[in-house]
This record gives sequence, C-alpha cells and structure tokens, in this order.
Amino acid sequence: MPARSVGSGTVSFGLVSIPVRFYVATHSESPSFNMLHQACGSRIKQQVYCPRDERVVERSELIRGYEVAKDQYVTFTDEELRALEAAASPSIDIEEFVPLEAVDPIYFETSHYLGPDKGGDKAYHLLADAMRETGVVAVAQHVSRGKERLVLIRPIAEGLAIHTLYYADEVRPFGEIGLGEPGQRRAGEMDLAKQLVGQLTSKGFRPEQYHDHYRDRLREIVEKKVAGEEMTIAEPATPRAQVIDLMDALKQSLARERKPGAMKPAAVVAVASKRRATGGSGRAASKKKQ
Repeated sequence: MPARSVGSGTVSFGLVSIPVRFYVATHSESPSFNMLHQACGSRIKQQVYCPRDERVVERSELIRGYEVAKDQYVTFTDEELRALEAAASPSIDIEEFVPLEAVDPIYFETSHYLGPDKGGDKAYHLLADAMRETGVVAVAQHVSRGKERLVLIRPIAEGLAIHTLYYADEVRPFGEIGLGEPGQRRAGEMDLAKQLVGQLTSKGFRPEQYHDHYRDRLREIVEKKVAGEEMTIAEPATPRAQVIDLMDALKQSLARERKPGAMKPAAVVAVASKRRATGGSGRAASKKKQ
C-alpha cells in the first residue's frame, strides 16, 4: 500500500520552485499504557479544570495565552494565529548548502520523507542528484503549524528527506555540563582503550540487528496474561561491585566476547503459571531473554 502524504509545500531553489509532498518517515513502536480506574477497569478521561471558577470547562471556552510575566498573559484567537502564519512565506526557502558532517546530530528533531508533487518530478530529481554528487545538504526555513522552522534537506536513497532542526538558542551549551578531571593515565591505558574500541567496531551501522528487548518481554507477558496465566516479575539481580582499577577493567573487557545490542543482561522474568479456567496450580518458571 503506497504511503499517504501528510502535507504539501514548495521548495525554493534559486528561481526554481519544486512542489513537494511530505510523508511520515518514522514512528515509535514503544509500548504505551492507558490509565484505568482500578475499581472497575474503565479507561479514565482527562478534563480541563479551571481552579478559579472551580469547575470543568469545555474546549470551546479556551483561548491561547502568551505569558509575559508571572500569571500575566497576552491572549490570541485562532484567527489571529492563522493570520500570523499566513503572513510568512509558505515556501521552503533554501538558504545555503553545507556538508552533512558540518551539522551536529544534536540539532535534529524530526524526520519526514519528501516526494515530488504534480509537475515537480524533473526539478525534484535534479536537486536530489545535484546534492548527492556535490556531497552537500540544504539548510532552509519555512513556517509550519504556527512556527517558523529550521530544516535540513538531504538526498536519501533515490530522493530527498527533510529534517526539522532545533535553532541554536534551543540547544543548551555543553559548557554547562560538569566534566570533572581526566586524571593521570597509566601507561598502556590508551592502547587498551583503542583495542577495545577496535574490537567493537563494525564496518557500518546496521539498525536491523538491534531489538527492543523490553518490548519483546512485555508482549510475551501480555500474551500470557490474556491466556489467563498469573505473572510475577523477579527482582533484578544485584549489580556486581564496580571495578575500580581502570587498567584491569579494560583487560577484562577485551577478554570478553560481546555482541552489539546485547551489552546489558535482560531482566529475569519469573512466570507463575496458573490457569484460572481450571483453578489448577502451575510451577513457576524462570526465563531470561537475551
């Protein structure tokens, strides 16, 4: 089934305008939980409450407010905000081209795929191929959902992807982080550290080899609960004492054969099987997922 577009726009490249469509590039598979009322098992509903009037208010009664001082707001209607957005340029204006390695990944916020819209095929592929052959990406700005956004457009596969970036004033300075002192290194520590890095180095990033083990364990437990089995989660094993000697820790690390994606031991889940339908008691089983 072909991907569904979630929006459209125009990429401005000099005097060239390229109509494009946005497509979702990623989605989260992280488990989510609903909040239920323990007494009856019903899913609860969240309500908007006004503490001054001491009552629940309807969505139709709400307006947006921009806080200018403590508890002081400048209010806006939806019409005013739409007019403010309409006053900005609707196109995605490319400001400059830079090498991809010049953009720190900390600036990346979200990702979408870009596809050509009607009439934009030739210009779309021309821009993608030109960036691919010159080894650069495009930095642009455009207004979306009431906010002017900084974006990066880069060639990917046969086409283009667009990434929303944080502005410089939205990224906290790393200098605020306390780093402590590097201390005195013993002879050979750097060589051992490089050996360990080399031992764990792969030729490329292969995301398909990594799996969310927590999600797998959760789904396994959900299936067993649906089947009527009672579950108990074992207490995690007590962490072993930290190795204080750095040289010894490096040597022990090099001696171990470790695989990417399996660096941390999975939690042990103890399963107390008990079929409610039969009322029989089962034996506890312990399973460790890698």
